[in-house]
Amino acid sequence: MNVLITILILGIIIFIHELGHFLAAKFFKMPVSEFSIGMGPKLYSYEGIETTYSVRSIPVGGFVNIEGMEVDSEVEDGFNTKSPFSRFIVLFAGVFMNFSLALIIIYFMVVSGGKMIQSEEAVIGGIMESSNAYELILEGDRIFEINDREIVDWKDISEVMKEEAGEIPLKIEVLRDGQEMTFLVEPIYEPGRDQPLLGILPEYTVEKYGFIESFKVAGGVFKDLFVQIISGLKLLVTGRVKADDITGPVGMIKVVGEASKGGASLLVWLTALLSVNIGIFNLLPFPALDGGRIVFVILELIGVTVNKKLEERLHMAGMIVLIGLILFITMNDVFNLISD
Repeated sequence: MNVLITILILGIIIFIHELGHFLAAKFFKMPVSEFSIGMGPKLYSYEGIETTYSVRSIPVGGFVNIEGMEVDSEVEDGFNTKSPFSRFIVLFAGVFMNFSLALIIIYFMVVSGGKMIQSEEAVIGGIMESSNAYELILEGDRIFEINDREIVDWKDISEVMKEEAGEIPLKIEVLRDGQEMTFLVEPIYEPGRDQPLLGILPEYTVEKYGFIESFKVAGGVFKDLFVQIISGLKLLVTGRVKADDITGPVGMIKVVGEASKGGASLLVWLTALLSVNIGIFNLLPFPALDGGRIVFVILELIGVTVNKKLEERLHMAGMIVLIGLILFITMNDVFNLISD
C-alpha cells in the first residue's frame, strides 16, 4: 500500500510539473510530440492530433518532448525559434505549477483546519499521561486555587507554579460539576526547564479563518516552508548534512509509511512539502535542470551571446551527473531499507 501511495503522490507532483511545461508550450504554439508520465518503455499511449500522451513503465519522472530544442533543429515554431521571454515562461511553468499545487493544498488545509484559540479561563482541556495529576484532575475541571492562592485565569497557573516551586506537593483545588475538590499533586520537571509543570493543557476552540485571512496565513506557511527547504539545501551544500541522509523515490516509501500513520491530512501535507522540494530542485542553476536552462535564457534576455553548441554539451554533461546522482541515492535508499 505504501508503494502505491508513494507512486500516486509522486505521480501527481510530476504530472502537475510537466503539465505546466505542456500548457505553456501550447500557449506559445510550440509543437509538442509527447507528454509522458513515467520513464522507460510505454505501457499505454494515446495519439492526439499533435501530441502522443503516454504512461511509461518506470513510475518515476516524466517529460514533455517540445520540438526544436536541439541545436540544429529547423522545426517550424520550435523551441529555439521562439523569443527568450517565451522560452523562459515555458521553462519556468513547471516550477510555477509545483509551487501553485503546494499553495493550493496549504490554503485548503488552512481553511478546513481553522485556527486554535486558547481559552483564558483556568479550565482543563487536557492532561499529559506523564503528569502526576493524570486520572486525578479531569478535563473540564476549573482550577480556582493552588496552595491557597486564588487562580482567576490560565496565566495565573504558571505564575503561581513558578512562585510555589519549592512547595511539594502542591494543593490543587478544582471545581467539578459544582463541587469543590482538593488534590495533592507533585509537579514534574522537563529537561532544560527550571519551572515545574503540572502537565495540564488549556481548553481550545477552533475558529475558521476569513476568506482574505486564509490567503495571508497560507502565504505565510508557504513562505516558511520555502525558507526551511532552502536552509536545508544550504546545509547540504556546506556539508553539514551527509549525502547518505538524502532520500530519493525508493526512500520515500518509508517516509510515506510513517506519514500514513498520521492519517490522510499528513499525507496531503507531505504532498505539498514534496511539491515545493521538487520545484526548488528544478530551479537550481545546474545544467539539464529547468534552472540551468533558465540561466542561459536570462543571459540572452540581457544581451549576452550564448554558444548553443556549448550550452547543449553542458546540459548533456549535467544530465549524466544527474543520472549518476539518482543511481547513488537509489542504491543508498535500497541499502537503508534492507538494513532496517
